[in-house]
Amino acid sequence: MLGVIVNTLTVIVGSSIGLLAKRIIPRDWSGFIINGMGLCTIYIGISGAFEGENTLVAVISMAAGAVIGLAIGIDRRVNSGVEKLEKRFIKKPQEDTAGASFTEGFVTASMIFCVGAMTILGSLQAGLTGDNTTLFTKATMDGIGAIFFAASLGFGVLAAGIFVFVFQGAIVMLAQFIEPFLSETVIAEMTCVGSLILIGLALNLLGVAKLKVMDFTPAIFMPIAVVPLFDWAAGLF
Repeated sequence: MLGVIVNTLTVIVGSSIGLLAKRIIPRDWSGFIINGMGLCTIYIGISGAFEGENTLVAVISMAAGAVIGLAIGIDRRVNSGVEKLEKRFIKKPQEDTAGASFTEGFVTASMIFCVGAMTILGSLQAGLTGDNTTLFTKATMDGIGAIFFAASLGFGVLAAGIFVFVFQGAIVMLAQFIEPFLSETVIAEMTCVGSLILIGLALNLLGVAKLKVMDFTPAIFMPIAVVPLFDWAAGLF
């Protein structure tokens, strides 16, 4: 768990630096900075989307994941939980002139820090072999990213450190059980689907759309079932 703890701490430290920087950044710059973060997120999303090799896997995973997410009401539950967290620890709602809420910062940062091959592979390596090298590298990247996201999106980014700890920690603890199901192809398709969700996040940041991205999160794990299904179907022909 050392790599997970270090990654969580870098997010917290980076976010704290970003929040301090936010105090000296003119408020009328906030919208411009958020747009810049949105464009960066689009780049990250597009780059990761090309990891996938089968478009149908992405389509089926997104559709099935959305149905599950809507049925459970993930976005509604997450937003409700984050709002309670905000009321508990922050006296006044944190929202800047550009409309960056605590919830938006939390959801955006949580997805960016936890979606991708480095998260999955790094956590698996830590859980199976005790090698934290990948997570340490990711921690450095996340710490730097947290500075800029916290400067534009506020306290929600700092709170995302909790999600990073829980998400990565769960993979580390369950590594020996889930590793057999995570082939290179499955991880690539999971990265692709997660990256598509990041593009949706970017559209939200840019004000182009208001997607309930958390309802799509089950789609990230759908390739674990969809890829073997496709392999089985291919073997019939």
